[in-house]
Order: sequence, then structure tokens, then C-alpha cells
Amino acid sequence: MLSPNDAKHRCEVLLRRAAAAGAQSADAVYLAHGAHSVTVRLGALEDVEHSESEHIGLRVFAGGGSASIGSTDLGDAALDELASRAVAMARLAPPDRFAGLADPDLLLRSAAPDLDLDDGGEAEPQALRRLAETVEAAALAVPGVTNSNGGSASAGRSVFALATSHGFAGAYAASSYGLSASVLAGEAATMQRDYAWRSTRHAADLPGAEAIGREAGERAVRRVNPGRMRSGPCSVVFDPRVGGSLVGHLIAAMTGSAIARRASFLLDRDGAQLFDSAITITDDPHTARGLRSRPFDGEGLPTRTTHLVEGGRLTGWLMDCAAARQLQLTPGGHAGRGGSGAPHVTTGNVHIAPGSLSAAALIADIGEGVYITELIGSGVNGVTGDYSRGASGYRISGGVIGEPVAEFTIAGNLIDMFAALTAASDLERIHGIDVPTLRIDGMTVAGD
Repeated sequence: MLSPNDAKHRCEVLLRRAAAAGAQSADAVYLAHGAHSVTVRLGALEDVEHSESEHIGLRVFAGGGSASIGSTDLGDAALDELASRAVAMARLAPPDRFAGLADPDLLLRSAAPDLDLDDGGEAEPQALRRLAETVEAAALAVPGVTNSNGGSASAGRSVFALATSHGFAGAYAASSYGLSASVLAGEAATMQRDYAWRSTRHAADLPGAEAIGREAGERAVRRVNPGRMRSGPCSVVFDPRVGGSLVGHLIAAMTGSAIARRASFLLDRDGAQLFDSAITITDDPHTARGLRSRPFDGEGLPTRTTHLVEGGRLTGWLMDCAAARQLQLTPGGHAGRGGSGAPHVTTGNVHIAPGSLSAAALIADIGEGVYITELIGSGVNGVTGDYSRGASGYRISGGVIGEPVAEFTIAGNLIDMFAALTAASDLERIHGIDVPTLRIDGMTVAGD
């Protein structure tokens, strides 16, 4: 794996080769990742993995067309071939008037912000094994836990670099650490599984392995011998662990490419009041040590904190440069990048601002409802907004969370769901998309 400076230099070398081969403009990306992971099950070592990947990608524009190509060989001869093949492919490609590099005036020209994404440490396999053993042991120690799917610990580091032929060059490194446990509780037909996990950029930010394991065990035990829900309309409350998926559906519908194709349930709703005025959804790519933080986007534009929804109103679309040209708008630094191919839309660390009520107060007036802790399947139509997913969780009766329930479906339409959404005050910013406990009245439950 190259250092960030060496990776940036290698991208610049590839651009010079592309220009010599006849490219009118080009950009190059370098991505590398290395990771160790250890899994134990019932105290015995089950799996040890070490992975390394390194990739350089080139996108060129020539003769009105464009082409992307990538390689895992970073040698000079390989880069020469990569450049010549990419230019030849671009000359054969059909013209695309929306494709191209970012407007030079939009590029990040100042120093990139330091987001403290890399702690510079390296985890030894034996240390990871001890963490995996500890997290599983803590889960197995919870009374009622009867079996284990395993405990895992991982550590990794990645490097990303981008250079463009019109003057941008940047690179950064990021470390990552993870810890998880998955266990079963109960016997035979009453058996249930649950889990707990955390991921961080710095090893020092990981919670204790005992706490994560205990959470996994307690969650599994609480789910044993679930009942069934009656069919009909009711209030649905989403645990923060699953409520972030609702924001994911919103983000997918806000992408400029979906709007340009007229394939989004948010079509013609720019600036519309989608949520209650108390709801604000923020994208913050500059969170220190954030899991989705980045100093610049995949086209060299600066990233910045923005509100996707402010006072309940949709604020616009998430765009790379190609989608912005189609919509005749300005891109906002939301382009992502893979090893090859055109840019795509991505976000930073997204969260729904906390409300004024505690989670307990949020559900206190619900006579009959359901608290969702797990969603199953992907029954969401991005064009119409129709929503239907399998679920499990706990029955709410008289404003109190009660017995576990499973094998039912919740359904609605995302436009109606967003309008009825209320947020509690228990936000924790620990993942890439974070939400407090969320309540939506008037959804349909299909059970018995």
C-alpha cells in the first residue's frame, strides 16, 4: 500500500501518460485497503483473515467520448498500456455531453481539512483474537444465551487519492476498527438470534468488548418465544439501529441521476414540506473521526456540511457533475468514486436532529403499536415510494414496550411516512447514518 503522497504522485504520473496517449482531459484514482480480522466461536478460533487490495483507475475524455479502465499493476509499463487502451476506448465511445471533469472554479483549492481519520496504529492478530474471545464470552455469559454465531474483531487501513488533469490532486488515509458478537437464546422453536457491533476510525474509540458482548446477549434473550401481531393500522416505532434505513431511502430518491431519469418518488418535490417542521436532516462529511468523513469528493470538489432537510423541507438534490449538468444545477460535493467507472452520488455522516421528547415519552400515548428492532427484505419502490418490509420487535401496549413479536409486515408509502414521522431525543452519532428513536403513526401491520 502506498502512502497518501506516493499514491497522489502515482495518479499524476498516470495522467501524464494519458495526455501523451492523446487524452483531452482525464482523472485518476488510487484505492488501497488492508485488513486483519479474527473470528472465534464458542471460545475456539474459527477464522483468521488478512486481505490487501490496491487499484488504480483512469477515466479519459477523447473525441467526444469517455472511457474508464483500471488495473492492480502500478508499474510503468502497465500504466502506459492502461493509458493507451483507455484513450482508444474513449475514441470509440458515443458522445456524452453531460460527462466531463468538474468546472475548475469549483475544485478544492485550499488545504484539505484534517479530519483525524487515521490513528496510525496497527493491531496484532493476537490482540484481535483476545478482543474476539472477550466479546463472545461476555455475550455467552448472559443468562439464557444457549449458542453462538461467533465474536469478531477487525482492524484495517485504507488510502484514497485523486488527481485530475485540470489541477486537482489530493489524498488521505483512514484507519478502521470493528468489534461484534452474534448469539442465540432459547431452545428449539423458541430460539432467537441477535447481535451487537461497533465500528470506529480510532482503536481508542471502540467501546469495551464486554459491553458489546453483553448487549448482544441481552438482545437475544429478550427476543425469545415471540408472539404475533394482529393485522391493521397502528403506530410503528423504529429503534435507532433500524431507523436509519428510512434516511437511506430518502437519500436514494434525492440523487440527481434518479431525478434526471424521472425515476424517484421525490420528483417535482424540490423545496416541498416532506416532514414536520421539527425535522432537520444533516449531512456532515467533516465530523472528526467520522465513519463517512472525507476532505474532498470523488471529483475534487470541497465537501461541506449541508442540510438535506431543513425545517421539514427538502433542500435540493444530491449530485455529481454529470447529473448537475443534466439538471442545470451546481454540484455540491457529493460525488463518490470506485476503482473504475464514472462518479456516483454518496453522502457523509448523516443524522436526524434529536427531538424534544425522550424515547419513553414518545411512545407513552400509544395504546397498541409495535417497536421495530429488525427489518427483513427490501420491498421499497424507489419510483412510487411504496414501502413493505418484514419485521420483528416488541409489542407496545398502553405506552409500554412489552413482549417480543415476529413474522409480520409493516407497510405504507414513504411520502406519508415522512409526513407522520416524529423523532425522540436519544440521538447517538456512532454510525454513518444515525437517527434517534422514530415514531410513525398510521402504518399498516400485516400479521395474524
